[in-house]
Amino acid sequence: MMLRKPVTHLLQLDPSFSRHLALAFTNGSWHFNSQTKISDKRFYKRQSKFICLNQDFLPQSKKLCSVSQTDKVNMNCGSKILPTDNVYWRHAHSFHSVTVSSNVLGENVSASNTQCLKNGSFVPRRSASIFPQGILEASPPALQPYMRLIRFDKPIGTWLLYWPCTWSIALASAPGTLPSLWLLALFGAGAFFMRGAGCIINDMWDKDIDRKVERTKLRPMASGELSQFQGLVCLAGMLSVSLGILVQLNWYSVVLGAASMGLVITYPLAKRITFWPQAFLGVTLNWGVLLAWSGIHGCLQTPVIPLYLACVLYTMFYDTVYSHQDKYDDMLIGVKSTALKFGDNTKVWLTGFGTAMVSLLVLTGKMCDQTWPYYTTVSLTAAHIAHQLYTVDLNNPDDCASKFRSNTQLGFVMFMGIVLGNLLKKEEKSSDKSVEQEKTVTH
Repeated sequence: MMLRKPVTHLLQLDPSFSRHLALAFTNGSWHFNSQTKISDKRFYKRQSKFICLNQDFLPQSKKLCSVSQTDKVNMNCGSKILPTDNVYWRHAHSFHSVTVSSNVLGENVSASNTQCLKNGSFVPRRSASIFPQGILEASPPALQPYMRLIRFDKPIGTWLLYWPCTWSIALASAPGTLPSLWLLALFGAGAFFMRGAGCIINDMWDKDIDRKVERTKLRPMASGELSQFQGLVCLAGMLSVSLGILVQLNWYSVVLGAASMGLVITYPLAKRITFWPQAFLGVTLNWGVLLAWSGIHGCLQTPVIPLYLACVLYTMFYDTVYSHQDKYDDMLIGVKSTALKFGDNTKVWLTGFGTAMVSLLVLTGKMCDQTWPYYTTVSLTAAHIAHQLYTVDLNNPDDCASKFRSNTQLGFVMFMGIVLGNLLKKEEKSSDKSVEQEKTVTH
């Protein structure tokens, strides 16, 4: 049976192939082969037979071998490969698929019972794309680990950092005007680079922990694909660009932005000492709300405080759902989270977070003299929160991830409501003035 479908599905799920492996069969078990170049070998999990690559056949004859097995295969690196794990070989821009033979573990595998399709019509190729994952796939192989280090292929974190900034920019804009496109673009770039810097800092602190968590064990630093020094160099570049963006604002905002670095650097430590790392994340991630407001007004004002607190609670809501993906791994390695803190009462706490968030958004609108479009989108936000609470399966990692990603659309809807509400302020004020003038003429 030709493995065309698994290979195609593999590329759709993770075109970067996450982790490099080189395997060789010696002394009755599969081991990493340290004598060979491993830059062209990749690893990915799929629900199908175990596929191995026999390094003795490569790169001269470029043959692949396949075996089926029922037991776990112990690796001399300390990790394990399961029967559902696949090892594929990737060379330059060509992808190779193999047939699955009926061999058992330990049986000699010859070239006659294997098949390799190189540059064949059934083999998917890398191609350019406007989507982040496609861009990563089409990028030079040497650049891809750095792109995965900053989560370039997973932009959800950047959006969740960016949308609250846009809410603040739109709310702080003058009545009857659109938000500044310059500030929106500036904070968009800042969200991308600071999110990337935050990911690097997190991975530098957590690389030993990440190796023990199923969802994170293939990250570039955890897997050894990038060294600590390489991560530090990338971090320096991201922070340098972020500083260049920050100094475009007024000096009050520059100082306020610089003050957030302490939070960015220490946030990864929160899960080691408290069950409330999601609260720490909320305070850190939404600092841009304060920064955006001061970027327009030159200082912080009262209305931005309930907006900031609403965003903090919103982060605690969706990140608590997100942390349920890793709760079993977290229990085993001793990492803390609100998912473990709340346990079976998680939905009760999430209800409190959601209710308080919506209440604070209503208060923010009242303080900013917002109009009906704003309150309409706040109502939609409340409905979205309620739907997540009702439908989320906290014991299903895939459902938790899906609910987490849905918050990107919510951020955009809320932004549009604020913009429309702000545009109607001018019309309502003009109507109020006309009524007052009519009353004056009447008297």
